[in-house]
Amino acid sequence: MNREDFIKSSIAFGIMSILPFHVLKDFSAAFPKKELMGMKRPELIGDHYLLRKECATAFEKMKTEALKENIHLYVVSSYRSFSHQKRIWESKYKSNLKDGLNPRENIQEIIKYSTIPGTSRHHWGTDIDIIDANATHPESVLETENFYDDGPYTKLKNWMDEHSEQFGFYLVYTAKKSRKGFKHEPWHFSYKPTSQKMLAEFSQLDIKKKLQHINLSGNEYFTEEFLNTYISENICSINSVLLP
Repeated sequence: MNREDFIKSSIAFGIMSILPFHVLKDFSAAFPKKELMGMKRPELIGDHYLLRKECATAFEKMKTEALKENIHLYVVSSYRSFSHQKRIWESKYKSNLKDGLNPRENIQEIIKYSTIPGTSRHHWGTDIDIIDANATHPESVLETENFYDDGPYTKLKNWMDEHSEQFGFYLVYTAKKSRKGFKHEPWHFSYKPTSQKMLAEFSQLDIKKKLQHINLSGNEYFTEEFLNTYISENICSINSVLLP
Protein backbone atom coordinates (compact mmCIF):
# COMPACT_ATOMS: atom_id res chain seq x y z
CA MET A 1 0.00 0.00 0.00
CA ASN A 2 1.46 3.39 -0.98
CA ARG A 3 1.55 6.42 1.32
CA GLU A 4 -1.48 8.14 -0.25
CA ASP A 5 -3.69 5.06 0.03
CA PHE A 6 -2.49 4.43 3.59
CA ILE A 7 -3.43 7.96 4.67
CA LYS A 8 -6.82 7.75 2.95
CA SER A 9 -7.57 4.46 4.65
CA SER A 10 -6.55 5.79 8.05
CA ILE A 11 -8.67 8.92 7.71
CA ALA A 12 -11.64 6.93 6.48
CA PHE A 13 -11.74 4.80 9.59
CA GLY A 14 -10.72 7.51 12.06
CA ILE A 15 -7.41 5.96 12.96
CA MET A 16 -5.56 9.18 13.60
CA SER A 17 -2.83 7.62 15.71
CA ILE A 18 -0.74 7.06 12.60
CA LEU A 19 -0.20 10.82 12.30
CA PRO A 20 2.76 12.40 14.09
CA PHE A 21 1.93 13.55 17.62
CA HIS A 22 2.60 17.19 16.84
CA VAL A 23 0.05 17.07 14.01
CA LEU A 24 -2.66 15.75 16.31
CA LYS A 25 -1.77 18.38 18.89
CA ASP A 26 -2.02 21.18 16.35
CA PHE A 27 -5.36 19.91 15.03
CA SER A 28 -7.00 19.13 18.37
CA ALA A 29 -10.39 20.77 19.08
CA ALA A 30 -9.84 23.83 16.90
CA PHE A 31 -13.23 23.60 15.20
CA PRO A 32 -16.64 22.83 16.79
CA LYS A 33 -18.28 19.63 15.56
CA LYS A 34 -21.35 21.50 14.38
CA GLU A 35 -19.18 23.78 12.22
CA LEU A 36 -17.50 20.76 10.65
CA MET A 37 -20.94 19.42 9.66
CA GLY A 38 -22.43 22.74 8.56
CA MET A 39 -24.87 22.88 11.46
CA LYS A 40 -23.34 26.01 12.96
CA ARG A 41 -22.18 28.93 10.88
CA PRO A 42 -18.63 30.13 11.60
CA GLU A 43 -17.55 33.76 11.31
CA LEU A 44 -17.52 34.47 7.58
CA ILE A 45 -16.74 37.48 5.40
CA GLY A 46 -16.67 38.28 1.70
CA ASP A 47 -18.06 40.26 -1.20
CA HIS A 48 -20.60 38.07 -3.07
CA TYR A 49 -19.22 35.02 -1.25
CA LEU A 50 -18.79 33.73 2.30
CA LEU A 51 -15.42 32.47 3.55
CA ARG A 52 -13.43 32.38 6.74
CA LYS A 53 -11.37 35.52 7.14
CA GLU A 54 -7.99 33.99 6.31
CA CYS A 55 -9.48 32.25 3.24
CA ALA A 56 -11.17 35.44 2.02
CA THR A 57 -7.96 37.44 2.46
CA ALA A 58 -5.98 34.92 0.40
CA PHE A 59 -8.72 34.80 -2.24
CA GLU A 60 -8.75 38.59 -2.65
CA LYS A 61 -4.99 38.57 -3.20
CA MET A 62 -5.37 35.86 -5.82
CA LYS A 63 -8.26 37.71 -7.44
CA THR A 64 -6.20 40.90 -7.69
CA GLU A 65 -3.35 39.03 -9.34
CA ALA A 66 -5.64 37.30 -11.83
CA LEU A 67 -7.14 40.62 -12.88
CA LYS A 68 -3.73 41.58 -14.26
CA GLU A 69 -4.38 38.91 -16.90
CA ASN A 70 -7.96 40.10 -17.43
CA ILE A 71 -9.33 37.14 -15.51
CA HIS A 72 -12.11 38.02 -13.08
CA LEU A 73 -12.33 35.28 -10.45
CA TYR A 74 -16.00 35.01 -9.57
CA VAL A 75 -17.25 32.71 -6.82
CA VAL A 76 -20.30 30.71 -7.84
CA SER A 77 -20.47 28.86 -4.53
CA SER A 78 -18.60 29.16 -1.23
CA TYR A 79 -19.99 28.41 2.24
CA ARG A 80 -23.07 26.21 2.31
CA SER A 81 -24.93 25.28 5.47
CA PHE A 82 -26.25 21.81 6.28
CA SER A 83 -29.78 22.95 5.41
CA HIS A 84 -28.59 24.34 2.06
CA GLN A 85 -26.85 21.07 1.21
CA LYS A 86 -29.93 19.16 2.28
CA ARG A 87 -32.09 21.18 -0.14
CA ILE A 88 -29.68 20.26 -2.94
CA TRP A 89 -29.85 16.59 -1.97
CA GLU A 90 -33.64 16.48 -1.69
CA SER A 91 -34.10 18.27 -5.01
CA LYS A 92 -31.83 15.84 -6.84
CA TYR A 93 -33.34 12.83 -5.08
CA LYS A 94 -36.85 13.88 -6.08
CA SER A 95 -35.79 14.57 -9.67
CA ASN A 96 -34.06 11.21 -9.96
CA LEU A 97 -37.14 9.40 -8.66
CA LYS A 98 -39.16 10.96 -11.46
CA ASP A 99 -36.55 9.66 -13.90
CA GLY A 100 -37.19 6.15 -12.64
CA LEU A 101 -34.05 5.54 -10.58
CA ASN A 102 -34.43 3.20 -7.63
CA PRO A 103 -33.13 4.46 -4.25
CA ARG A 104 -29.66 2.92 -4.53
CA GLU A 105 -29.23 4.13 -8.10
CA ASN A 106 -30.54 7.53 -7.00
CA ILE A 107 -27.93 7.90 -4.27
CA GLN A 108 -25.11 6.79 -6.54
CA GLU A 109 -26.19 9.34 -9.15
CA ILE A 110 -26.26 12.16 -6.62
CA ILE A 111 -22.83 11.45 -5.17
CA LYS A 112 -21.15 11.76 -8.54
CA TYR A 113 -20.99 15.50 -7.82
CA SER A 114 -22.97 16.29 -4.64
CA THR A 115 -22.16 15.38 -1.06
CA ILE A 116 -24.38 13.97 1.63
CA PRO A 117 -25.42 16.86 3.92
CA GLY A 118 -23.04 17.06 6.85
CA THR A 119 -20.04 15.92 4.80
CA SER A 120 -19.60 18.79 2.33
CA ARG A 121 -16.31 20.68 2.24
CA HIS A 122 -18.45 23.73 1.52
CA HIS A 123 -19.64 23.56 5.14
CA TRP A 124 -16.20 24.74 6.25
CA GLY A 125 -15.95 28.18 4.66
CA THR A 126 -12.69 27.17 2.99
CA ASP A 127 -13.79 25.98 -0.45
CA ILE A 128 -14.93 27.81 -3.55
CA ASP A 129 -16.40 27.01 -6.96
CA ILE A 130 -15.14 29.64 -9.40
CA ILE A 131 -15.58 30.86 -12.97
CA ASP A 132 -14.19 33.79 -14.97
CA ALA A 133 -16.71 36.62 -14.95
CA ASN A 134 -14.92 38.21 -17.93
CA ALA A 135 -15.57 35.18 -20.14
CA THR A 136 -18.70 34.44 -22.12
CA HIS A 137 -21.05 32.50 -19.87
CA PRO A 138 -22.52 29.24 -21.16
CA GLU A 139 -26.01 28.25 -20.04
CA SER A 140 -24.59 25.90 -17.41
CA VAL A 141 -21.33 27.28 -16.03
CA LEU A 142 -20.06 24.38 -13.89
CA GLU A 143 -19.49 21.85 -16.64
CA THR A 144 -16.11 20.19 -17.18
CA GLU A 145 -15.99 20.96 -20.90
CA ASN A 146 -16.12 24.70 -20.13
CA PHE A 147 -12.61 24.48 -18.65
CA TYR A 148 -10.85 22.62 -21.48
CA ASP A 149 -9.94 23.06 -25.15
CA ASP A 150 -11.97 25.99 -26.53
CA GLY A 151 -14.17 26.31 -23.43
CA PRO A 152 -14.84 29.80 -22.04
CA TYR A 153 -12.95 29.08 -18.81
CA THR A 154 -9.86 27.43 -20.26
CA LYS A 155 -7.82 30.59 -19.70
CA LEU A 156 -8.98 30.62 -16.08
CA LYS A 157 -8.05 26.96 -15.60
CA ASN A 158 -4.59 27.45 -17.07
CA TRP A 159 -3.98 30.46 -14.83
CA MET A 160 -5.16 28.61 -11.73
CA ASP A 161 -3.00 25.59 -12.61
CA GLU A 162 0.03 27.85 -12.61
CA HIS A 163 -0.74 30.30 -9.80
CA SER A 164 -3.43 29.17 -7.34
CA GLU A 165 -1.14 27.21 -5.04
CA GLN A 166 0.95 30.34 -4.45
CA PHE A 167 -2.08 31.70 -2.62
CA GLY A 168 -2.88 28.49 -0.74
CA PHE A 169 -5.69 27.27 -3.02
CA TYR A 170 -5.56 23.73 -4.37
CA LEU A 171 -7.82 21.85 -6.76
CA VAL A 172 -9.81 19.31 -4.72
CA TYR A 173 -11.20 16.79 -7.20
CA THR A 174 -8.43 16.29 -9.72
CA ALA A 175 -8.53 14.55 -13.10
CA LYS A 176 -6.16 11.84 -11.86
CA LYS A 177 -7.43 8.55 -13.30
CA SER A 178 -6.72 6.54 -10.15
CA ARG A 179 -8.81 8.88 -7.99
CA LYS A 180 -12.23 7.55 -6.98
CA GLY A 181 -15.41 9.16 -5.66
CA PHE A 182 -16.63 12.53 -6.91
CA LYS A 183 -16.11 13.38 -10.55
CA HIS A 184 -13.39 15.80 -11.63
CA GLU A 185 -14.33 19.40 -10.80
CA PRO A 186 -11.92 21.90 -12.41
CA TRP A 187 -13.79 24.73 -10.68
CA HIS A 188 -13.51 23.56 -7.04
CA PHE A 189 -10.60 24.89 -5.00
CA SER A 190 -9.81 24.68 -1.30
CA TYR A 191 -7.69 26.89 0.96
CA LYS A 192 -5.26 24.28 2.21
CA PRO A 193 -3.88 25.97 5.37
CA THR A 194 -7.33 25.79 6.98
CA SER A 195 -9.18 22.97 5.21
CA GLN A 196 -6.39 20.46 5.82
CA LYS A 197 -6.78 21.00 9.57
CA MET A 198 -10.55 20.77 9.32
CA LEU A 199 -10.38 17.48 7.42
CA ALA A 200 -8.15 16.06 10.14
CA GLU A 201 -10.74 16.95 12.78
CA PHE A 202 -13.68 15.90 10.63
CA SER A 203 -12.13 12.46 10.23
CA GLN A 204 -12.29 11.95 13.99
CA LEU A 205 -16.08 12.33 14.10
CA ASP A 206 -18.31 9.26 14.20
CA ILE A 207 -19.73 10.43 10.90
CA LYS A 208 -21.28 7.06 10.03
CA LYS A 209 -23.48 7.15 13.12
CA LYS A 210 -24.49 10.75 12.47
CA LEU A 211 -25.43 10.13 8.84
CA GLN A 212 -27.59 7.13 9.70
CA HIS A 213 -29.71 9.29 12.00
CA ILE A 214 -30.29 12.42 9.92
CA ASN A 215 -33.69 13.07 8.35
CA LEU A 216 -32.79 12.65 4.70
CA SER A 217 -34.33 10.91 1.71
CA GLY A 218 -32.60 7.59 1.11
CA ASN A 219 -30.73 7.44 4.41
CA GLU A 220 -32.20 4.01 5.16
CA TYR A 221 -29.80 2.79 2.45
CA PHE A 222 -26.76 4.27 4.23
CA THR A 223 -25.45 0.87 5.23
CA GLU A 224 -22.14 0.29 6.97
CA GLU A 225 -20.63 -0.90 3.69
CA PHE A 226 -21.95 2.08 1.74
CA LEU A 227 -20.71 4.62 4.30
CA ASN A 228 -17.28 3.03 4.55
CA THR A 229 -16.95 3.29 0.78
CA TYR A 230 -18.34 6.83 0.72
CA ILE A 231 -15.89 8.05 3.36
CA SER A 232 -12.94 6.36 1.70
CA GLU A 233 -13.72 7.24 -1.91
CA ASN A 234 -15.69 10.50 -1.74
CA ILE A 235 -14.39 12.31 1.31
CA CYS A 236 -10.80 11.07 1.25
CA SER A 237 -10.09 10.45 -2.45
CA ILE A 238 -9.05 14.02 -3.13
CA ASN A 239 -5.91 15.88 -4.18
CA SER A 240 -3.35 14.13 -1.96
CA VAL A 241 -1.70 17.39 -0.88
CA LEU A 242 -4.92 18.33 0.93
CA LEU A 243 -4.82 15.23 3.11
CA PRO A 244 -3.56 15.76 6.70
